[in-house]
Amino acid sequence: MKILVADKLSSIGIDFLKEQDGFDVIEIYDLPKCERQVKLLELAPEVAGIIVRSDSKITREVLEKAPKLKAVGRAGVGVDNIDIEAATDHGVVVMNTPGGNTIATAELTFTHMLCGARPVPEAVASMKAGRWDRKVLVGSELRGKTLGICGMGRIGAEVAKRAKAFEMSVIAYDPFLTELRAKVMGVEQVGKEEMFARSDYITVHMPLTDQTKYMIDEAAISMMKDGVRLFNCARGGIIKEPDLLKALDSGKVAAAGLDVYEEEPPEEDHPLRKHANINLTPHLGASTQEAQESVGLEIAQTVADAVKGGEIRNAMNMPSLDAETIEKVGPYLDLCSKLGTFVQQIALDKVESIGIYYYGKVVDLDSDSLTRGVLKGFLQNISGRNVNFVNARVLVESLGVGIEVVNSSEESDYTELIKVQAYCQNGETVSAEGTLMGKGNSPRIVSINDREVELEPCGYLLVVANTDETGIVGQLGTIIGNAGVNIASMSLSRNQVGGIALNVAGLDSPLDENALAEILAVGAIKQAKLVHLEC
Repeated sequence: MKILVADKLSSIGIDFLKEQDGFDVIEIYDLPKCERQVKLLELAPEVAGIIVRSDSKITREVLEKAPKLKAVGRAGVGVDNIDIEAATDHGVVVMNTPGGNTIATAELTFTHMLCGARPVPEAVASMKAGRWDRKVLVGSELRGKTLGICGMGRIGAEVAKRAKAFEMSVIAYDPFLTELRAKVMGVEQVGKEEMFARSDYITVHMPLTDQTKYMIDEAAISMMKDGVRLFNCARGGIIKEPDLLKALDSGKVAAAGLDVYEEEPPEEDHPLRKHANINLTPHLGASTQEAQESVGLEIAQTVADAVKGGEIRNAMNMPSLDAETIEKVGPYLDLCSKLGTFVQQIALDKVESIGIYYYGKVVDLDSDSLTRGVLKGFLQNISGRNVNFVNARVLVESLGVGIEVVNSSEESDYTELIKVQAYCQNGETVSAEGTLMGKGNSPRIVSINDREVELEPCGYLLVVANTDETGIVGQLGTIIGNAGVNIASMSLSRNQVGGIALNVAGLDSPLDENALAEILAVGAIKQAKLVHLEC
């Protein structure tokens, strides 16, 4: 079998591949980047595995030309240069190395923090220019300062360890971090605004998603202390660069350090490059000898196992299921994913644990696969695009969220029923139940918070809980209509006359914030959440 190494890999990884029986290792990383992509297309028809870093692109065109291809391995975390959807369409597993650069990135973050505290780069330049600027190059100590960490995953946790060793106070903002996990790591969990207000130093370690893009902008910076220091070794676009420059110019931000950028590389005349109070590195997060060796060997082993038909690790696009199991559970996986996504979006507070209950004939299916489907859906709006059936359980557990799975023998109103219930930190719970209906096995949500409904889990759903009073449905329709949004469907339910009623409206397009605020201003309405489910 031919294994194509398109981008530079550590020699330890290359040597491992060459030692495998039956492997013919082809190396093309010495070619210029433009020629490499052409060569990749030329060799694609014969290869069983491809290993890349960030330079070479695995496009739909490459995948269409590669009928023998079984696995693509990315020596690193991000997979932006791999068309995962196309890989899935062609039955190609995509894998990465999520843990290999953890320590390297954490240490680089701390390097930036130290250079933001002490003017080391300026001192080096001064000495090399023949000067002795000892009196003007005055810095500050990390000891006694408050570090705010946005995102307490693997890298954020390692940064916290190092900060505590420097006797810093560590506070953390992570919407999906539980109190128990925070306590174990020895950090104080706070809200985003409080973290902005209290921190002397702020570093971000979150994926770039719709929720985190420009999380630190002019409005966020205005909440911070004068002289705050900001650092980003995660993903470009979390800090809004023009707003950061403005704050550096005004002195609101005393110093900053970036290893990642909205556009990489930044233009040669980009104003970031010229500012005196910011230190820039060219995306060096994983650029240590140890990280390169670790990542290189890990991806070589992972791809080798995958193309041999063995264990699949760190897969980005497919569960570890055999064909027979997929045929049985396939129709239920979409339902499970949507139940997980729905419950996560209507959760009243941070989720401490998730209960997944199977009733009827579903009990006889592979509950592990279904559970991974629920967890994948739960994480869909939390962890960006990297969540999949293989890593969903690990990612949920890393957030400190408990998982309970019950194959129930109790009777239900349906021959097949799946219930997902989220237990929130404030003691309240939310739930949704679903089943498959009709010859096409179409997914349906049949209960929300123990109130019977029937709705298709697709598109935009406005979920409203209100006191059961006359005229509420009319008021909702008026507000939604005035916002220019069409109601495609509506399901109504209540537990008792005059109790709490549930209205779920299927909408053709999303409501804006003003319309949602107007709905919440109606006295009888207790809660209103707009949920978006992929169709």
